[in-house]
Amino acid sequence: MPGPASTLMIEDCLQKMIAKDGKTGPKYEKSQGLIPKGSHSVFGDFPDDFMPPALKYRSRSTGTLPRIQTAPASMKKLTSGLNSSDGFRQSNGFSNNPHLPQDSPPKAGATIRRPVLPTQFRTFYDRGDLPISVMHGSVGGKIVWKVDVEKLDYHHYLPIFFDGLREKEDPYRFLAVTGAYDMMSCGGPKLLPVVPQLIIPIKTALNTRDPQLVCTMLKVLQKLVQSGEMIGEALVPYYRQILPIFNLFKSSNANIGDYIEYAQRKRLNLGELIDETLEIFETHGGEDAFINIKYMIPVYESCVRA
Repeated sequence: MPGPASTLMIEDCLQKMIAKDGKTGPKYEKSQGLIPKGSHSVFGDFPDDFMPPALKYRSRSTGTLPRIQTAPASMKKLTSGLNSSDGFRQSNGFSNNPHLPQDSPPKAGATIRRPVLPTQFRTFYDRGDLPISVMHGSVGGKIVWKVDVEKLDYHHYLPIFFDGLREKEDPYRFLAVTGAYDMMSCGGPKLLPVVPQLIIPIKTALNTRDPQLVCTMLKVLQKLVQSGEMIGEALVPYYRQILPIFNLFKSSNANIGDYIEYAQRKRLNLGELIDETLEIFETHGGEDAFINIKYMIPVYESCVRA
C-alpha cells in the first residue's frame, strides 16, 4: 500500500494520462499563477547576460521569472465584469442560465482556488538547512533522515514541514508530506506543545481551497490528533481558524448513484474526508468538541451516542 506522498505522485501521473489537453500538472498551474515559480536552475537565477532566450522572453526586466503578484486567471474571470462606476457592484451578464436576467450577479467564488504562496520549506530545503534527503531506490524514492527523528527540535522543524504541505511540486511535496508523517509517528509527547505553532500553516493550506491540498491537510490532521494524548483537546480553541473551510466543502461528494467508486482507496473524496476528520475531532476533543464543531458547522450531527 503506497504512502500518502506516493499516492499523490501516482495520482498526478494518472491524471496526465487521462487529461491529454496539457491542463494538469505543476507546469500548467505555474502558467496560471496558482503555484509559485521556482528558480531558473538548482543554482539560482541566470544573470541577464547568460539567460537562455526562452527564459529571457518570459522574464521581466529584472531577469527573473514572473512571480505571483496578481490573482489567478480563474479569479480574474469572476471579477472582470464588476463595475463600480455608479457606486454599485454590477455585472455584465455572467449567468449562463436562460431563466435569469443577463445582469444577474456573478458567482461568489467562495470555492475558487487561491494562489499558493512560496513556502518556508522550499527555502530551507534549497539552502540545505533540513536534515533530510531523498534515497532513490528501485522501488521508489524514500526519505532519509540524517539524524534521529526523536532528537529533532520539534518547535523548529515541525512547523516548517507543515508549511511545506502546500507544495505541489516534487521533491518538495514528497519530502514535506513524508517528513511530517515521520515526525508525527515518532513525536509522542513532543507534539502537544507544538500544536499552537501549527495553526497558521494549517489555516494557510486550507485557505488555498485547492482540493488536493485540502485532502492532504485533512489526512495530516487525522494523523496528528491520533498521534498523542490531549492533542485533540488542544485543537478545540482553534476550531474558528480551521473549520470554516470544512463548512465550505462538507457537501463536496461524488454523486455517482449506485455505481462503485473504485478510487475510494486513494481517499481523495473531499466530503468523506471532512466527515471522517470531524468525527475524529469529536471523539478525541473532549466534552467541548461537539458544541464547538456545531457552532462552526451547523449541519454536523454527533457521532457519539448520548
